[in-house]
Amino acid sequence: MEKNGVKKVSRRTFVKTSAAIAAAVAARPLVLAEAQALIGAIAASPFMSAGAQTLAGPIYDASTVMSSSHWGSFLAQLEGGRFVGVLPFAKDAYPSPMIQAMPDRVYAANRVNYPMVRESYLKHGFRSGRTSRGREPFVRVSWDHALELVAQELTRVKASHGAQAIFGGSNGWRSAGKLHDASTLLHRFLGQFGGYVGENGGYSWAAAKKILPYVVGSAQPISGPLTTWPNIIKNTQLMVVFGSTPLKNAQILRGGGGDHATVTWIRKLKEARVEVISINPVAEEDDEYLKPQLIRPRPNTDIALMLGAAHTLYTEGLYDKDFISKYTIGFDKFLDYLLGKADGQPKDAQWASKIAEVDAEEITTLARKMAAKRTMIIAGAALQRASHGEQVYWTLITLAAMLGQIGLPGGGFGFGYGYYSNYGDPGGAVGVTGIPAGKNPLNLIIPTARISDAILNPGKSIEFNGKKLTYPDIRLVYWSGGNPFTHQQDTNKLVKAWQRPETIIVNEIFWTPTAKFADIVLPAVTELERNDLARAQAPDRFIVAMHRAIDPLFEARSDYDIFTALAERLGFKQTFTEGRSEMDWLQHFYETAAKSSHAQGFEMPDFKSFWEKGYVEFPEGPADHVMYGDFRKDPDSNPLGTPSGKIEIYSQQIASYRYDDCPPHPAWLEPAEWLGSPKAAKYPLHLDSPHPRNRLHSQLDNTWIRAWYEVNEREPVWINSRDAQARKIANGDVVRVYNDRGQVLAGAVVTDRVRHGVVRIAEGAWYDPERPGSVGSLDKHGNVNVLTLDEPASRLSQGSIAKTSLVQVEKYSGALPPITAFTPPPERTVITS
Repeated sequence: MEKNGVKKVSRRTFVKTSAAIAAAVAARPLVLAEAQALIGAIAASPFMSAGAQTLAGPIYDASTVMSSSHWGSFLAQLEGGRFVGVLPFAKDAYPSPMIQAMPDRVYAANRVNYPMVRESYLKHGFRSGRTSRGREPFVRVSWDHALELVAQELTRVKASHGAQAIFGGSNGWRSAGKLHDASTLLHRFLGQFGGYVGENGGYSWAAAKKILPYVVGSAQPISGPLTTWPNIIKNTQLMVVFGSTPLKNAQILRGGGGDHATVTWIRKLKEARVEVISINPVAEEDDEYLKPQLIRPRPNTDIALMLGAAHTLYTEGLYDKDFISKYTIGFDKFLDYLLGKADGQPKDAQWASKIAEVDAEEITTLARKMAAKRTMIIAGAALQRASHGEQVYWTLITLAAMLGQIGLPGGGFGFGYGYYSNYGDPGGAVGVTGIPAGKNPLNLIIPTARISDAILNPGKSIEFNGKKLTYPDIRLVYWSGGNPFTHQQDTNKLVKAWQRPETIIVNEIFWTPTAKFADIVLPAVTELERNDLARAQAPDRFIVAMHRAIDPLFEARSDYDIFTALAERLGFKQTFTEGRSEMDWLQHFYETAAKSSHAQGFEMPDFKSFWEKGYVEFPEGPADHVMYGDFRKDPDSNPLGTPSGKIEIYSQQIASYRYDDCPPHPAWLEPAEWLGSPKAAKYPLHLDSPHPRNRLHSQLDNTWIRAWYEVNEREPVWINSRDAQARKIANGDVVRVYNDRGQVLAGAVVTDRVRHGVVRIAEGAWYDPERPGSVGSLDKHGNVNVLTLDEPASRLSQGSIAKTSLVQVEKYSGALPPITAFTPPPERTVITS
């Protein structure tokens, strides 16, 4: 069928074609312009879900408005009040192709259109059966009725059990924007209501956030400012990369922004012919582009490899004694461990080789090469999302300290570069402060990754960063701007936990797995249905206006409007809004930023002019920043935030906690699960669960983009050819991936980009149980967190260890169950008043 000169294809044909493309991309990753050319070709003929127009060819006579998203800024093309297409922001040299899915996101068939209440909850309230969550029909209600239910339930729980019974942590990436930040608005609302149980640490950096202040005095190595890319390109001779993927993750501009600058810097790094060594069990997109030397250790063994290199530096006299003496403390205690005086086992290259399965000579050569050249060591966030994850960054910092190049141009270390775009960019734009969350009167938090544990075990005490924490008795969960049923480890444990609270309330755009497991669901708008400001959280040169392109669909409301209405019912609307409308807030944010910009010597246009133009561009910031440069020049005048003011290779404070799972100096401790453990006899494959290439966590998985990567409509699992052959698995087969925690179906991509003994499933596929609401059900769609381990990195951080999991894989021989992840729940048509 053709329409407007564009040939439409059936979904079956499109999925089959896209599966072949996904396999080809896995076998030979595409980068930069080549990738964009292919994606443009795909976008020219895809099946588009109901309501979304094919993006092939120019769209004529369409008006445009400026907007932004986590995938970058764009011009939204409009026809007759309908959002029909996307034009990339002209100032963005490398726009993400994912923005082309924005119309399908807005008009997704699984939008939450109206306020909805779970059927039995509507009849019986908090006394309804909780085990039917996730499979029960919903009933449409009026906004007045829904708001009254929420307000009454919040009031009841607070009066009966105290504010400590309300969990409002609501971790998640939500949508871009400085006003309509869903979780911040929830925290503001619940804080003004009287308090709530919050969360701390997040899933991404929990171990790093806790260990870095003990070692270098702050979280600067992950949050910045980092040594800038221009400085690296100019001065670095050798870049050693542990498990980092700057190029793949460069498609994401958290919070919205103007320029995907990281791609430019990676290109210039290649042009400068900086030598790169990539240490990773998987060959990443960056490796395909940069053509580095590859070292492929077993997963979760980087610490051993680093210790082997450190041992070589010391025993061969290659370490910088003066730097260690002047800028660090505790090296002598670490040295006793390194040389084996403490336990009788020298941590030399031979020892490391047996653990990492990397040749000992390769480890010693790496150490010598790093000592001989100006070396920058970078590591991805993935390394510390593992059992004893605190140790990997501590060990890397110690290795960098032994090289003695911290604070020198092009030398040292950094951890933020591969998290998302623009880390290490000179930036230039002033920060934009969004709506404040305000204070939580309870000041009560739980570690983010311990959510299931906390809900299931009220009254349980745990150690957390040197203190004892007791879990509260959570009776009500309010989630806004996240999807824990794709984010939280051990999904079956979460299903069990979700059956305990009396009430679960969710503000959501789509019928996500989390929304399906709620009692009350309030429909929220997308980025294109409200006004906001965008400024990337990483350095950027732009502040972008996010214009409302279309009216809210059906009865959806912005989170700001939802919480304003609830605050009005509960008697604190004026406090919540401060008397400001949506546009009042945006002008306030902008004018506050303009004052800061004026103080820095750059005059921003007035708000009206900015809003009409759609963006303000700033001159580039200082291009030659060196992290810890001032500390190196004068450590007495520029001390670090540690007790000693120096890099602490041994922490007396951590030693005082007496944690056996987090020693007071860098050390190798066996992970809870790894290929060298007895568990590998039953589950012989290590499961890698990276950020996805073609979505942001679970965002965009409900758009046609998933046909770029799905295999047989399921999340792909990469498997080494040797492992596939042993299991008689062929490219494109549906396989069952399983362990004691759960089982999922996935589509096999046979590729030697993954090391033997390793399989990879990206996180974020929507949870789709064969038996909805049941603990232990087969997930039909490939949600990797059904398989991941929900245990803490250590008592210090209580962080996620999603990267520490073993599985087995077998070819699936049964009839393939249909995918229902994107199907709304059954709906009763009775509309209550």
